Amino acid sequence: MYLHETTSRSGSPAEVLTVFLKLGLTSFGGPIAHLGFFRDELIVRRRWMDEQGYGDLVALCQFLPGPASSQVGFALGLWRAGPLGALAAWLGFTLPSAILLVAFALSAAALDGPFAQGVLHGLKIVAVAVVAQAVWGMAKSLAPDRQRAGIAVAALALVVLLAGAMGQVIAIALGALAGLWLCRDTVAAPAGMLRFPVSRTAGLAALGLFALLLVGLPLVAANTGAHGIDVFDAFYRAGSLVFGGGHVVLPLLDAETVASGWVSKDAFLSGYGAAQAVPGPLFTFAAFLGASGSLPPDGVLGAAIALVAIFLPGFLLLVGALPFWDAARSRPWAQAGMRGANAAVVGILGAALYDPVWTSAILRPLDFVLAVTGFVLLVAWKAPPWIVVLLLAAAGGAIGAVG
Repeated sequence: MYLHETTSRSGSPAEVLTVFLKLGLTSFGGPIAHLGFFRDELIVRRRWMDEQGYGDLVALCQFLPGPASSQVGFALGLWRAGPLGALAAWLGFTLPSAILLVAFALSAAALDGPFAQGVLHGLKIVAVAVVAQAVWGMAKSLAPDRQRAGIAVAALALVVLLAGAMGQVIAIALGALAGLWLCRDTVAAPAGMLRFPVSRTAGLAALGLFALLLVGLPLVAANTGAHGIDVFDAFYRAGSLVFGGGHVVLPLLDAETVASGWVSKDAFLSGYGAAQAVPGPLFTFAAFLGASGSLPPDGVLGAAIALVAIFLPGFLLLVGALPFWDAARSRPWAQAGMRGANAAVVGILGAALYDPVWTSAILRPLDFVLAVTGFVLLVAWKAPPWIVVLLLAAAGGAIGAVG
């Protein structure tokens, strides 16, 4: 097996739910920051998987449509405790932010005032510290030599110059090709695979179901006129067609909900603002939109339909890809390609550290001081991420209140 003695895949769904509930309550900062939280809690501290396996998993999820960080969490739950572990990971990571956003939609309360805005800005600074820690740690493990460091820098440049999710996909693809050429000398003798409990039959079934829903839902919605199916179709399609997740899905959601008249523009924008204040995946914005619909099903039922629909396609694609990826990655050429792809992931993390994380958070010298403080607490003092979240959010709120 592709496992070090210090890693473990023996766990229970209850354990996975507990760990991911903690992450769901404390993981601020968007998908790139979430990968840093996952790495710190599950790879570095709990050693569920080794660094190389985690890097491979991140690279795979970056290739697939859907919410990349949630797909990584789903796969880690699957690895640790099987299908129920995967479900537990999704529920634990997703429900905290979904519940908060549904409550916001139902109460129409808005975060306002200098203190609240300062807290929001403090959470953005948290993301700077977390992403910087992730880049630092993953670069040492996944780009330790000149060849892979060069691939990482090239990927960073490509992503910075070619904005958008497609730039990330191209960078990983080119990184894999460069790895085939530059990383052959670093390939270890195959020692088994990082085996997920998914058979090829199950993988093919998942891919078939993904395609069936993508093609069939619009037909069913058109022939039945059921608004609930319209809602499921709209959010399923949004989750199927976006690479990278996070903010990239917003234009699709706007087209599906605001343009169709289901949600007002003001409600959409206020919900998006609230989504920045909660932890967990930005895809839970779908729960807010489902709860805010102008036609039934809305409220809690509408939120549940939208939430399941937007996450489902990414998970079906991941389950479909895992058994075939397992078989390929033990081959020497595949190992070389994955080393190059992993190095490219480091470059993508570095690019994200600059834009949007740094550019949206570091607006004045004091922001830089807070970000460095958070980074030092994480790296040198080994402080738990949730402590850093609370400290920097409180500092941001205090600065906002003082003005």
